[in-house]
Amino acid sequence: MTTQVRSRIGFWSIVLLGVNGIIGSGIFLLPGKAMALMGPGSIFVYVFMAFLVMALTLCFAECAGRFTRNGAAYVYAREAFGKFVGFEVGIMSWAIRIIAWAAMPVGFVTALSAVWPPALHEPFRTIIILVLFLGLTTLNLLGVKPVNVLNVLVTFCKVLPLLVFIAIGVFFISGAKFTPMFPPGVNGDAFGSAALVIFYAYTGFEALAVAAEDMGDPRRTLPLALIVSMVFCAAVYFMVQAIAVGTLGPALAKSVAPVADSASVFMGSGGRWLVTLGAMISIFGINVVSSFVAPRAGVALAEDHIVPARLAELNRKGAPWGACLVVVAIAIPLALSGSFVQLAAISVVSRFAQYLPTCLAVPVLRARRKDLPVGFQVPFGAVIPIVAAVVSIWLLTKASSVQLLWGLGALVVGVPLYFLMRFLNRGEAPGAPMAEARK
Repeated sequence: MTTQVRSRIGFWSIVLLGVNGIIGSGIFLLPGKAMALMGPGSIFVYVFMAFLVMALTLCFAECAGRFTRNGAAYVYAREAFGKFVGFEVGIMSWAIRIIAWAAMPVGFVTALSAVWPPALHEPFRTIIILVLFLGLTTLNLLGVKPVNVLNVLVTFCKVLPLLVFIAIGVFFISGAKFTPMFPPGVNGDAFGSAALVIFYAYTGFEALAVAAEDMGDPRRTLPLALIVSMVFCAAVYFMVQAIAVGTLGPALAKSVAPVADSASVFMGSGGRWLVTLGAMISIFGINVVSSFVAPRAGVALAEDHIVPARLAELNRKGAPWGACLVVVAIAIPLALSGSFVQLAAISVVSRFAQYLPTCLAVPVLRARRKDLPVGFQVPFGAVIPIVAAVVSIWLLTKASSVQLLWGLGALVVGVPLYFLMRFLNRGEAPGAPMAEARK
């Protein structure tokens, strides 16, 4: 296997990668849906979800502080619960990474069509999607540095419009817009539905730990970077929702571009265009993160011989060239054949196949692997991991049967695949002994 000295991503670049991975289309599109379900009280759903996602983040932070390998949830589940569970989580995680990236260029085309309608029509749709896939894959093959530079630039450009929106919009909030706080008929089911919708905006934080091997001193930097990026995003989300409610009131529930409509109230057409541009850059930024993370989710599987070992090989720039090419080869036909809504819906529920095992891995790793170094430890013993797991299961009960089927179906498919791989490996469970990160 080719071994190259890798360029490493520093702490603040990791934080920016986390922010870029979390802030996407959700914050620009979901405030209206949350308002329709919960009224002005939707701000409390954002607070609730912030606490839940922070609990999940803390669990990932502790697990990330114990390992330096690529793979994130796959690595934690395999070490805590064995090869079969690790195999299931690993295959699921990589599949979702690829599907999630397949959704992003389609989402970009959809957003672009708002200002340039031909983007949704052929041949422009296909050309734009192919340019995004092939361009970002080429960039990744050039190593970590070019991706890091683009990530920093895109993150700054996507966050700036939101910060301007918050800095100005906070002075235009009308308390009267929050009355009544909850519309008639609101109940626990409505709260759960709103929570599941809003949860989509928070997903992506786990992507940081997938590429641990490309980060400097991941046991120390990853836990803190996860926490910092999530605290920042949670604060931005709450303020954006509060301003959207406080400026649009009931009209927010019917808005298809809620943040842009809110910005137009106090900044005019210029504010609307600023936010629209920010939304497009935001979706492009998610493409950058997905193109970086998706191949590296496969590297950990290749290192453990769950998929062909050649996918873990590095080129002269330290990039996993085999994994990059396989991922883009699968993602392109998915993107060309599906819609953003379809692809995004599949990826949302499936995230719990990573979150639940990671939460439960925290107390298990504490008990079974006391030999592992600890970069960060979740406070209050096992309380936070258990609460996060229970609330996650509750959220899953709010998903439709169709969402559960598509979102978690890969787990079922993974069972015969596991035993097939076991047979091909002459009775041994797939996965060589876990290796530490390449030096």
